Amino acid sequence: MNEAVQTSSDFTPRVFSGIQPSGGLTLGNYLGAMKRFVQTQETGVQSIYCMVDLHAITVWQDPEKLRNATRELCAGYIASGLDPKKSILFNQSQVPEHAQLGWIFNCVARMGWMQRMTQWKDKAGKNTQNASLGLFAYPALMAADILLYHATHVPVGEDQKQHVELTRDIAAKFNHDYGVDFFPISEPVIEGAATRVMSLRDGSKKMSKSDPSDASRINMTDDADAIAKKIRKAKTDAEPLPSESKGLEDRAEARNLVNIFAALNDQSIDQVLADVGGKQFSEFKPMLAELAVEKLSPISGEMARLMQDTKEIDKILQDGALRAREIATPILQETYRIVGMVG
Repeated sequence: MNEAVQTSSDFTPRVFSGIQPSGGLTLGNYLGAMKRFVQTQETGVQSIYCMVDLHAITVWQDPEKLRNATRELCAGYIASGLDPKKSILFNQSQVPEHAQLGWIFNCVARMGWMQRMTQWKDKAGKNTQNASLGLFAYPALMAADILLYHATHVPVGEDQKQHVELTRDIAAKFNHDYGVDFFPISEPVIEGAATRVMSLRDGSKKMSKSDPSDASRINMTDDADAIAKKIRKAKTDAEPLPSESKGLEDRAEARNLVNIFAALNDQSIDQVLADVGGKQFSEFKPMLAELAVEKLSPISGEMARLMQDTKEIDKILQDGALRAREIATPILQETYRIVGMVG
């Protein structure tokens, strides 16, 4: 790599992240992403949060459901505390520069890099010949999402860390190939007690909106009764809770519920266990249910209110796209100039 390549510290701090609008929002989306987005927004660093609908169609989506899911995700962002005046909120397909820079990066990234992506292996499975080309090239478009804004920091879950590392590789290769110091080497931001929320029915699996069992997840649209019921029925073990985090090793379900409590209550794992160590789950689950209802019910209520006026959501997305393009357009134009394209 060219030693002159700039690191993220050489650029104005800017945060970018996104969520796919490919189904209902879950507690995992909230704790792993949206809650952290809000915290970042309050630091004053320019923050750009996207509904990545181009990524969503790497597997087939019902068009009407995709439109609704995009609006619902925007409603979820706002209900969680993101302010469209403080942060830029938009859906990816309304900023064509994402796809344009994505093609440039398709020509920078190497096939071998893409084949090593664990998410490609997981989602394509054994039937890679029937997977879409978009699913294979997904990480190059994700790199474009980030670097189109010269984002220096990318809040992601643990499962997306490899993609941000690939983004760093693409930025470094582009800078090296063209002898420039143009793209930052973005930093993944992975922190917090519940950056990876697991299924309520199987602590070894990530909480997912695609899981056939609704009991495996808390949906951000669930009412108070549904939230409490799902937590009461969450899978646990027969042992009491430990007093130290080391005692959660090899106890996936116990660790997951403690992580959720800690994240909802803005505590560390050790702080939670100092309070609840020695309690049985028959005592702890009601505590967790009460906390979850307290924190999540206002969000689900506000989402429902916002979804009653989708014209207002569409206006927020349109305004966000215009603001995003003010940043993206000159960066793409300079990329074209560097590459040698006439415009």
